[in-house]
Amino acid sequence: MATEPLTLILAEDDEGHASLVQRNLRRAGFVNEMVHVKDGQEALDYIRAEGDHVGRTITDFVLLLLDINMPRLDGVEVLRRIKADPETSKIPVIMLTTTDDPREIERCYDLGCSVYLTKPVEYDGFIEAINRLGLFLQVVKVPRNGGTN
Repeated sequence: MATEPLTLILAEDDEGHASLVQRNLRRAGFVNEMVHVKDGQEALDYIRAEGDHVGRTITDFVLLLLDINMPRLDGVEVLRRIKADPETSKIPVIMLTTTDDPREIERCYDLGCSVYLTKPVEYDGFIEAINRLGLFLQVVKVPRNGGTN
């Protein structure tokens, strides 16, 4: 596992998908803290320690797993806002979504996402994709939040 205390923020409005992601990342060996937020606005609030998350300690090393289709604020807008803010622009963002439209994929990369993963529709494929993601997360290194090293 990465030596830094990485916090994974999972922004996913589908409770079933969120549970499967968390459970299978653990099975794949991901041992770091995972925080589940249910929509895009809550993701921004958590990252910025605002709203319901005012007063929480801001973590130095974070990685965001971000769904696109969510209530209140969609994932593309969350990505845009994170990458536009110098305080959060270095946070790695992995898009994890059922949307496989090439234009949407290109848009997310243009906005600065680190990786774009399409959730397979069938159960076994979904589980396999999350297991592979878990293996990837065991070796990935992320920059310090706020752009300082």
